[in-house]
Amino acid sequence: MDLSLENRRVLITGAATGIGAAAVQVLAASGARVVGTFHNTEPDTESAATWIRCDVTDQSSVQQAVAKAVAALGGLDVLIHAAGSWQLGAPGHIDAENIRTMIDVNFSSTVFANQAAYEVMKESGGQIINFGSSEGVSGSAVSATYAAAKAAVHSWTRSVAKMWGADGVTVNALAPAVQTPGADRRLGTMSPEAIKQYEQQLKMVIPLGGKLGNPVSDLGPVLAFLSSDAAKFITGQLLAVDGGLMMIG
Repeated sequence: MDLSLENRRVLITGAATGIGAAAVQVLAASGARVVGTFHNTEPDTESAATWIRCDVTDQSSVQQAVAKAVAALGGLDVLIHAAGSWQLGAPGHIDAENIRTMIDVNFSSTVFANQAAYEVMKESGGQIINFGSSEGVSGSAVSATYAAAKAAVHSWTRSVAKMWGADGVTVNALAPAVQTPGADRRLGTMSPEAIKQYEQQLKMVIPLGGKLGNPVSDLGPVLAFLSSDAAKFITGQLLAVDGGLMMIG
């Protein structure tokens, strides 16, 4: 079983913060050669990655970023599409802008990035890792459009896994429950009383630790595994890395 990432050529979108930044840290430390994309948030230039600015909601920008990454790396073995965003979106109070933003940032960007990576990978195979969400499975009373967009990511992942498997390209999605700047922003929308209730709820619904996980130590090893040759017989799966929150299967 080969878990080595030595010289593996990896592109990570949304890599300046949160899960994407954790992926850069973990995979680079494991020997991978990493290119990261960023948009508005400037990246940590001290990190072990080559950086490319990219608007993941613009198909042309994504195609150009993938082409630049391939040129820098000499090919592409792994795409980790970590770019995404969460917004409030309670049913009955949703406008067109909210719908467009959640679909564009979370779903359309996944389609654009996956297709651009596939065009490179279809000749020699590769691994694509998308990001879904527990809310895409259970729904959400406060972020319904985000949940719907992530449900679309889940379905897209299964669809392209079926289509691209013959070319040796695997496509899987992760549903993490880890502490990120996005999770912090969600807390910023809550009152102190609501935050206290939320923390109590986490203690009840996450069996392992009763809180969100660490993106480096808890999610990182799973990303490394799915980026390795050891995961080449896994495709079309939604894998929860959430301390037992969902227990899907």
